[in-house]
Amino acid sequence: MIISFDLDGTLVCSEFSHKVWHEGMPRIYAKRYGIEISRAQSYVEQEYQKVGEGRVEWYDIKYWCRRFGLNGEWKKLLSQYEPMVEFYPDVYEIIPRLKQKFNLILASNATREFIEIELKQDKLRNYFSFIFSAPSDFGIVKKEGSFYTQILRRLKLHPEELIHIGDHLEFDFHVPRNLGIRCYFLDRTGAKEGEFVLHSLEELEGKLDG
Repeated sequence: MIISFDLDGTLVCSEFSHKVWHEGMPRIYAKRYGIEISRAQSYVEQEYQKVGEGRVEWYDIKYWCRRFGLNGEWKKLLSQYEPMVEFYPDVYEIIPRLKQKFNLILASNATREFIEIELKQDKLRNYFSFIFSAPSDFGIVKKEGSFYTQILRRLKLHPEELIHIGDHLEFDFHVPRNLGIRCYFLDRTGAKEGEFVLHSLEELEGKLDG
C-alpha cells in the first residue's frame, strides 16, 4: 500500500505560493513597466483568470514571466519568498509515523520549480520515495485522470493499492476516486463532514487503522 499526498494546501501552507502569484508577480510587473501596484495587480489577476486552473499554464511561473515580459525574473521571485515556506504542524508528527508503515509519495499540481523550493531546506523530503509534478512531468493538471493512471503505471500498482490525500475536492478526491483509488479530502476549515473527509492529518491515522 502506498500513500500519496498533495503538497500545497495539504502539507505546505498556501501562503508561499499565494504571495508569489498575487504579491510578488504584480510587484515586479509594476516595477518593470513603471505603473502603480494596484493597476498591476488588477491586470495580472485578470490575465490569470483568462487561463484558469484547468490549464497547465496556470501553474507555470516561467510561462507567466514570458507572458508578462519578465523573462529571467522567476528565480528571483521564488527566492525572495522562500522564507515564507511553512509546513502545517501536524505534518511533522504524522509523516514520520506513516513512513514506518507505508511508502509515501507526493503527487502535486505544482511545477518542479515550486516543489524544489518548498522541499529545499526540509528533511521531510527524505520521507517520500517519489515526487510527481503533473505539469512538469506529464504536461497536464490533476483534473486529468491520466495523471493518476500514469503514476499507477510507473509504480506498477492497482488503483486499490494507492491512497491519496489532498485539499482540492475535484482534483484530489473526485478524479482519483473515479479511478478506484481510495481518497480522502482534507478540509482544514472544518466546513465539510463525511466518511472520507479529514480536518487534519491526525485523523488520517484513525481512518487507516479502521
